[in-house]
Amino acid sequence: MYNRLRELREDRDLTQTQIAKYLNMSQTGYSQYEIGRNDIPTVILIKLSLFYDVSVDYLLNITNEMRPYKRA
Repeated sequence: MYNRLRELREDRDLTQTQIAKYLNMSQTGYSQYEIGRNDIPTVILIKLSLFYDVSVDYLLNITNEMRPYKRA
């Protein structure tokens, strides 16, 4: 799961600092998610899925299907 976060960020030529700013947190805090040291809270997973336009299941490595679900 954590590699997916890094890959999505790097594919868009973004820095950890830029993503952390979007999430309203420190770069150090965000980096802990990317390396798997801290679990990612649900609210953050949702924000990341919306930001990258992927499903939470994709972020969690449950599926390889990037496409998000239809919103209710």
